[in-house]
Amino acid sequence: MTLPVGIVGLGNAGSALATALSGKMPLVGYDIDPARRQAVHDLAMECVESVAAVAAQAKAVVLSLPKPDISKAVTAELLSAETKPEIIIETSTITPKVAQDLHAMCQAQQVSFVDAAIAGGVAGMAAGTTTFLVGGSAADVAKAQLVLAAMSETIMHLGPVGTGMGAKVVNNAVMHAVMVVLIEAGAMATKLGIPMATLVDILRREEGLMRPLTHRVEERMMQAHYQGGMSVSNARKDSMLALEMAQELGVPLYAIQASHTPYEIAESSGMGSLDYAALATLWEAWSGIAFTDQAAS
Repeated sequence: MTLPVGIVGLGNAGSALATALSGKMPLVGYDIDPARRQAVHDLAMECVESVAAVAAQAKAVVLSLPKPDISKAVTAELLSAETKPEIIIETSTITPKVAQDLHAMCQAQQVSFVDAAIAGGVAGMAAGTTTFLVGGSAADVAKAQLVLAAMSETIMHLGPVGTGMGAKVVNNAVMHAVMVVLIEAGAMATKLGIPMATLVDILRREEGLMRPLTHRVEERMMQAHYQGGMSVSNARKDSMLALEMAQELGVPLYAIQASHTPYEIAESSGMGSLDYAALATLWEAWSGIAFTDQAAS
């Protein structure tokens, strides 16, 4: 790439991406906050005074911004500049709908666009070892490849525009919900006198936290294989015991308590003898989807 890559947004994530790119290709950056621009003065990057100045120099522009409306405003500025970039790479965390809106804006100006959600922390970004979850056409992803590869270890092209961001939002939803479950579990364990280190050891086993993903989702849910295994009825019983124990211990539950309801629905729907992964069929009915279709694609 003969002209610089631009980065708009030099906060924690943007400055980490700039660090990964620094020295690999010409780099120009902008942040509305002068302090952010000063904080990256040691990188091999020219900091400019406006979004338009980035557009004037960069063939590819990476966005790393805090809010969807800011992404839209910056994209509009880039597209209205006298010299437009060839491609905009959106790494800010936004919804698939916003990614599609940005894509439509770019299409109207014959500018390529991909959403490239970051699956990893700031340290991995700065080291260039992060993973990008990418949505976009094959042609646009190919155009972004050089820049994405310079900032990451793994690039996962998941489908059309929006799928990268959608995957990140789903991933983050799991992480955030599991965090609440782990806090609740830790509170119960601590009340029982079980050290947190011991709880961590229990949950990190092969039969611990990964078991629902590798066995129940991958081996049962994706195969629609619900015969045998631990039954809905037994899982419901264990869930009730957890609620009872928490009440006795005086530990408030939110996520774990909410997760009990589907077991009651499944039991009352005649699913008691099926493996508890069969709860997936409730969501298939409610959402009009089939998890097995994804396994076959």
